[in-house]
Amino acid sequence: MARNDPHTEENRTPYVPNAGVHPWRRYVAIGDSFTEGIGDPEPASPGGHRGWADRVAEVLSQQAPDFAYANLAVRGRLIGQIVAEQIEPAIALKPDLITFSAGGNDVIRPGSDPDLVSEQFEDAVVRLGSDGATLVVFTGIDTNFTPVFRGIRGKVAIYNENIRAIADKYDCIVADQWALKEIQDMRFFDDDRLHLNRLGHHEVARMVLRALNVPNDLLPMQPDPLPSRTWREARAVDLVWARSYLVPWVLRRLRHQSSGDAITAKRPEPLPVETLLPGKDAAARPGTDA
Repeated sequence: MARNDPHTEENRTPYVPNAGVHPWRRYVAIGDSFTEGIGDPEPASPGGHRGWADRVAEVLSQQAPDFAYANLAVRGRLIGQIVAEQIEPAIALKPDLITFSAGGNDVIRPGSDPDLVSEQFEDAVVRLGSDGATLVVFTGIDTNFTPVFRGIRGKVAIYNENIRAIADKYDCIVADQWALKEIQDMRFFDDDRLHLNRLGHHEVARMVLRALNVPNDLLPMQPDPLPSRTWREARAVDLVWARSYLVPWVLRRLRHQSSGDAITAKRPEPLPVETLLPGKDAAARPGTDA
């Protein structure tokens, strides 16, 4: 997958010109809860969640009638589990477009080494690119805006630099969440403060489509104004969050459990994509009644 002579047309580069219709006909997404779409509930979607990958697939499918999409991502998966469970099934589906986001659950764990995680990531990239598929990889979000994860910002930055180096080495397209300042706002996150909500997944979909250079009509989404809270009210909200989300997360770590232990991939086979609830997101666009 690495480039030989970058001046020859047959060698793909991270930039895809897409002068006409995009070139992809079979898209496979692999990863964890981020790619599964957790935080963006949609009863009509397989698995009950929509997410950025579904949104990207919807746009791609509208421009190519023979397009098919599979999503093998499962919440809670560490990178070793993603490599063990999803890489070979993804390759077997013979995709020409793969999105690969992994390592976030590893990096946020105390004592984890982003360099070691990156080594596993690179091995996976080599395998995923063995048949010439276009491969999109993700940097982690800049956590400076959230007190909960501000302390791991340095680890995320190191991991991101490793991801960029791997992408450059193997001609991957980088979907740069670190640079996506729009979502560095808690209004783009679910109540658990860990997963993106509908707004966040929508913005990531827009970013991925920009990285792929695919024209689309997805518009920026406008969050509600930040609520005005007293210190006491804010403290009460924090306590509810800790009891509802933080404590269960810590207990799962202590018990070596995962939120995805009983979960399977929501789209294990490449299938045609049906755009869900057309216009559903219009209410959150600027200039409309939210």
